[in-house]
Amino acid sequence: MGRPNVGARRLRVAAVALCLPLVLGGCMSWNDPNSPLPVRAREDTQGWARQLTESMARTAGVTLDPGSAEPEFEDCVGEKGEVATDGRYTMSYAVYSSAPLDQHPEAVRRIRAMLEQQKYTIKGYRETVDGKVAALMDAYQPSDRDLVSVETTVGGKFLLFRIGTRCLMPPTPQ
Repeated sequence: MGRPNVGARRLRVAAVALCLPLVLGGCMSWNDPNSPLPVRAREDTQGWARQLTESMARTAGVTLDPGSAEPEFEDCVGEKGEVATDGRYTMSYAVYSSAPLDQHPEAVRRIRAMLEQQKYTIKGYRETVDGKVAALMDAYQPSDRDLVSVETTVGGKFLLFRIGTRCLMPPTPQ
């Protein structure tokens, strides 16, 4: 399956990277900037994202291309641009489905219903733009502060599944 070129992937990663701090608040905790960050190993975070995207795809009745999965780990950046040296990180995870364009609206409808049942807040939703399929669904999990997005890619060839995490702390070495 042909995937978008490297430039398109970099643009997507840049868009996610620019939006995550706004939605997730950098490394600050939700109510108290001094409260501890959740602890989760990078491998566990990536496994959770893979499982969630697979569950969304099953719900939508589409198949993911596992070879297209792209986890991106980044250092957490604080409100004033500071970067801690203790290993804290965020993760962006993206994977594609080559579902036919006419299936995209129903796919995002089903995923929206699934995420609403799991207490996600839908932040953005559409099925078409100017009468053409251009599905998009953005959701936010307030308790964990995870961001989930499913959208038709440019040209309509793919359905893109994305997940972004808040700042997480790796476990301390034993």
